[in-house]
Formats: sequence, structure tokens, C-alpha cells
Amino acid sequence: MTSDMQEQEEGIPLVTGTGIEAVADGVWLLRGQGQSFVAETDAGLVVVDAGPGGRVTRGMIAHLRAVSDKPVAAICFSHGHVGYNAGVPLWREDAARRGHPAPAVIAHERVPVRYARYRATLGLQERMAEIQFRMKPGGMHGKIALHDPDRTYSQQLTLGTERRIQLIWAPSETDDVTAAWVPHARVLYGSAAVIDSIPNIGTPFRTMRDTLRWADTLDRLRDLRPLRVVREFGPDIAGEEEVQQVLGTTARALRWLHAEVVRMMNLGMGERDILAAIRYPEELFGVPWMRPCYGAPDYIVRDIFRSENGWWDRNPTSLHPAAPADISREVATAIADKGALIAHAQALAGKGEYQLALHVIDVLAAADDAGDAIPEVRQARQLKAAWLRERAGQVPSYVSRSLYKVSADMIEQDSARTFGIR
Repeated sequence: MTSDMQEQEEGIPLVTGTGIEAVADGVWLLRGQGQSFVAETDAGLVVVDAGPGGRVTRGMIAHLRAVSDKPVAAICFSHGHVGYNAGVPLWREDAARRGHPAPAVIAHERVPVRYARYRATLGLQERMAEIQFRMKPGGMHGKIALHDPDRTYSQQLTLGTERRIQLIWAPSETDDVTAAWVPHARVLYGSAAVIDSIPNIGTPFRTMRDTLRWADTLDRLRDLRPLRVVREFGPDIAGEEEVQQVLGTTARALRWLHAEVVRMMNLGMGERDILAAIRYPEELFGVPWMRPCYGAPDYIVRDIFRSENGWWDRNPTSLHPAAPADISREVATAIADKGALIAHAQALAGKGEYQLALHVIDVLAAADDAGDAIPEVRQARQLKAAWLRERAGQVPSYVSRSLYKVSADMIEQDSARTFGIR
């Protein structure tokens, strides 16, 4: 999720590289899908996240075995998102080859609930991953591996005694996040709650995330007074003062956003009005760890708005809409001078106003059923694809860039409607 993140490696999104790095005595950062975490306890090694499987997980095992031959007592899930623990079988195989007991697989009690939802919506999950991570249609088919935990916990679970690790429920990016605290070293693995960018709330393809609950989680983790925080993505946070500043500022920024959006809603403003009017304080959003390199502050605004308001966009026409194909066909037919509309959109694009140009050209480009019969519609789609790529260069969010670019590809390949993209 950071600028130095490898966006894809052999079709595996979010791979952070290879290798193992000592964080403290008997504590390591292990790179895989995101940054996994390993702590030595008197019960054995505890690994947080098994990796995405295949070559990446095999490399993770090899790097760990280069520094320790002790049994892996447990594999813990940092959270329930797809891919982070597809490699569980390879860790079990490694234990069997060494004559070690099979590691217990531990997760928060909400992970099985998430997995049940993913299994019920498997086709949707595959398509969303393909689009978000710029994969070819069908590239994720059959590749989502879900391994249920052997054991779950609710609030906190301690593994080991004198030399121990504490698993802490840390709801944030998901409601099933587990952070890991190593008391003797005062090292915290922040898991999906702590990344080197703005919190990933309101991402376009996912369910809503609770902004205030994430802020509460950061405050609870900050109260542990860590000397070092290992992020799921990005460099460690080193030093108690720096940890307090990073986690505290992030929590304050999230609470400010919630209060400001609610204030504007109370004035009667709709979602798009708020997006146009809101200004993000530099002291909260201009700091390095709040960069919008994966998520974005306006994503969070939208999530807050939806959580308080519902889905209605304040336009009565959208309450019971006609079929999209019927709407776009009739709108395209009603425009007498289609060339003038295209020329106006091109003039906006010529000034670098690609977002406005997209709004204008959409009047024609979205005309699904009329596309083959109306040459201006075909032209509009070609222009839209080109401007989506230009627009991708104007936004810092990886997710937004992905959606712009993959949508452009699909429009040109005439496969957009397969994914519901217009």
C-alpha cells in the first residue's frame, strides 16, 4: 500500500518483497503479502500471516528457517482479507517434514463469518480483485484460497507465559483485525490497523468501515506505549514519542473527518456537495503517514456519509430508476448535436480538466445499446478510455489509478459491461 510496494508479483497483489529482518531479540518482520510478523515465545514460534502461498510463502519459510529452527506453534491471521493466509498448507507441510507438531491456526472470531460471506459471493470477490489489482478478466478464477482457523478468540489471547505474545482484537480496516503485542520487547505489530498511508476506509469495492472505531483502536494500541511498531505496509515506527505522534495524529484526523462530515450533513449538504466543500487540515492530513497513496480522504468522507445517511443521493429521479440501458439510449437519442457535446468535452480535456470532460462525455459514452448504431457513441467511448488514463495520472491513490486504468482497458476491449462498468 505504499509507494515502494510491488503492485503485483506473479499475479499476487500487495507483495512487499522478500527477506526477514530482526526487530528485537526473537522478534522478526517477515516479508510476504504485506509484512508478516514472527515472535519467539516459550511455547514456540508464532507467525502472524502465512503469506499468499506458492513461491512467496516458500520463500518466507526459508528465510525464517535461516534464523530459527524452532517449531512454529501457531499461525495467526492479521485479518480476514483474501491472500494473506493462503499459504497455511505450506507451513503445515514444513512442520511435518521437520517432525514438528502442526501449528495451530488462530484468528479473531469474526474471520469465519467473513469467510462465509466470501464463499457466498466468490464470483464477486474474484471480479473485484481483478479490477482493483489490474488483472486480466478471469485472472483470479479459482485462486481464492480460504483456510478456516482451528481456534478463535474474542478480545485478547496470550500465547506463551514468561516469553509471550498477546493477540489483541484491533477492528480497523476489517472488523476481524488482530494486532500482536510482545511485552518484553515493547514491540507492537500494528497489522491492518497501522499502515504507512491514510487509513483505508471507504475503498470503492468494499463494505463500509467504522471510522470512529478505527480511531478508538489506534488509541488503545497507543496506550500500550510501544517502543516500536511494525506496520503491515511501510517502514517501522521507531521510538515511543514517534509512535505516540503517528497513532495519535491519525486517530485525531479520523475523528475530525467524522465530525466535519456530520456537521455538513446537518446543514443539509449532500455527498457531492460535501466532497466539493471539505478542506483537510494540513496539520492532520499533510503529515507523511497520512499520504493518500492507497486510500484517499474523500473515500473516508463517502463512507462516513453512507454510514449516517444511507444510499440515496438526494436526487428523487434516482429513487426508482429505469433500466440503465434504457436511460442511456434515450439520453443519447435526445441530443441533437452530438458533435457539439464531444467538442465541448474535448475542449475541457485540452485544458487538463479531465474529470469534467469525463462527466460531459459520459452522456454519450454510457449509451450501451445505442453504441453500434451511433458513431458518436463509439467515439465518446474511445475518448473516455483515453481520458481515464490521463485522469489516473492526476490522482495519488493506487486504488483510484487501478480503477481508471482497468476501466479504460475494458472499454476499449468492449468487456466493461461484463463487470458492470459503464
